[in-house]
Amino acid sequence: MRVARPALLLVVALQGLAPARGPAAQGADSVRARYTKYEYRIPMRDGVKLFTSVYVPKDAGPDRRYPILLDRTPYSVAPYGTDAYPETIGPSEAAAKEGFIVVYQDVRGCYMSEGQFVDVRPYRPGKGPRDVDESSDTWDTIEWLVRKLPWHNGRVGMWGISYPGFYAAMGAIDAHPALVAVSPQAPIADWFVGDDFHHNGAFFLPHAFNFISAFGRPRPEPTTKAPARFDHKTADGYRFFLEAGPMPAYDRKYLKGDVAFWKEILAHETYDAFWQARNTRPHLKGIKPAVLTVGGWFDAEDLFGALETYKAIERQSPGADNRLVMGPWSHGGWSRATGEALGRVRFGQATSAFFQEQIELPFFRYHLKGGEDPKLPEAYVFETGQNQWRALDAWPPKDAKPVELYLSAKGALARTAPSDAGEAFDEYVSDPAKPVPFIEETSVGMTIEYMVDDQRFAGRRPDVLVYETEPLEEDVTIAGPITASLHVSTTGTDSDWVVKLIDVYPDDYPLQPGEGPAAADRSVHSKMGGYEQLVRGEPFRGKFRRSFEKPVPFVPGQVEKVEFTMPDAFHTFRRGHRVMVQVQSTWFPLVNLNPQAFVNVNEATEADFRKATQRVWRTAGQPSFVRVGVVAN
Repeated sequence: MRVARPALLLVVALQGLAPARGPAAQGADSVRARYTKYEYRIPMRDGVKLFTSVYVPKDAGPDRRYPILLDRTPYSVAPYGTDAYPETIGPSEAAAKEGFIVVYQDVRGCYMSEGQFVDVRPYRPGKGPRDVDESSDTWDTIEWLVRKLPWHNGRVGMWGISYPGFYAAMGAIDAHPALVAVSPQAPIADWFVGDDFHHNGAFFLPHAFNFISAFGRPRPEPTTKAPARFDHKTADGYRFFLEAGPMPAYDRKYLKGDVAFWKEILAHETYDAFWQARNTRPHLKGIKPAVLTVGGWFDAEDLFGALETYKAIERQSPGADNRLVMGPWSHGGWSRATGEALGRVRFGQATSAFFQEQIELPFFRYHLKGGEDPKLPEAYVFETGQNQWRALDAWPPKDAKPVELYLSAKGALARTAPSDAGEAFDEYVSDPAKPVPFIEETSVGMTIEYMVDDQRFAGRRPDVLVYETEPLEEDVTIAGPITASLHVSTTGTDSDWVVKLIDVYPDDYPLQPGEGPAAADRSVHSKMGGYEQLVRGEPFRGKFRRSFEKPVPFVPGQVEKVEFTMPDAFHTFRRGHRVMVQVQSTWFPLVNLNPQAFVNVNEATEADFRKATQRVWRTAGQPSFVRVGVVAN
């Protein structure tokens, strides 16, 4: 749950990444020259006061009024003090030059704000006059701002990335009348089904542990100090998490009972009322502000949240001005990087600047200043593979046709269903003591590049099944959600199933003159021959195949269907490339180890872990396939 400005360096530190500057860093002196800073403690309806920093353009006055842009964050509004200015302000340099009254607020219970912090505080429908949630705190903040601040024009916009994206989405619910435009960017939507800490019930171990071990520590009183990040004392995350042992060991060895939310996670292994209350999607209805939801196709944290926030508003708020932007970005990459590349994969243009200058700023300018209507499409989405922006009137595209890619004999991936009537399967032994790594290198964290990493290392292992097409005779473009449908059996009573959709580059990539990179980049691309780029990969904890609320064991040897939806993609597999699918049962340490026995994984002991023989079936009556939506080129 990283966030860009004003606390980028803090949260990057929490995640163990190298600090990164934005694509157009402004500099504190530049911000100081344009803005005057004020600090307030804004009272909420229950009397709790929230610390708020306000930056007002120096030329604001009775004849020059500005709209308000609000960002609510748990990551600190630092620097503190009216004489201390940040390096950047607002969503972007373009927005900073345009001129807004920019407001940052420490949310309830964080840093200099009073009150108790609650992770992804649930929305409270039917609130009493002193009951609070993030929607009411947003309302009370905006009410105070429009009453107390001079030189504003009466219009308020809101934005935020990651956790602040969650607060932006919550602010759009029961919105204050002055709030006319909201941009939730990489927002959290559901922490059990698809965002951050769980994907389909499978626990994302290094991401959760590294974040919560610092962010989750108690704050006894208001403070300006950031928590210290956890010291793994090694760069080898695979070894660290393997040697740490089962889930109960983390509290005993490292957290010492000091991190309440870690204990709450372990106490709620299923999709119970605790997690359901933190699902924002049912509450995104009757939305009145214009909404611009932003996400990255390679966001390792909240890709699900961006897509699902847009879809929930579209489904539950008919008539709302609701738009989607998806670019080729990692988490918050549109704010802190140029968006020209991720890992070894290049996108051929500065996608972040295009978003900031041609989409985000025009959106806020139009709704907050009454500027020219930018006539933004319903969905502005970047097509990877072809590396181009596409303006669409719907997402997913209306002309996307479902196509099944069947797992077939001899490692083939075929468009035709299998015809085998008898036993036909592929099998492997999954050993929790020697799990499949999620990256070829070593890292103590969830790397931002893993979503486009080369998968050749995994395909060489005997516990990974590989299926691929022949070289494509023409481009194939997929758009929308991806469904993995497997018929499986196991010798255990539980198992994880990881499915990866991969773009296999030709050995002589780039294929044709003029199709490849510029001369300056050709040396990089020359190393991409045979590259197996991950396009989409997701785990599914098998015991949840019938219900996330009520898990059921597998019967050893009995064939069962495991079907789940992976987050959307928009990608073109180019002519000469191959489409590949890999199937495995461990993805370590990205996903915590399944004992492969039907137990509460969060309470499992060493004795519960065992090897299991996994079979993926591919018969006429029990086919296994990946379904994609294909659009015409």
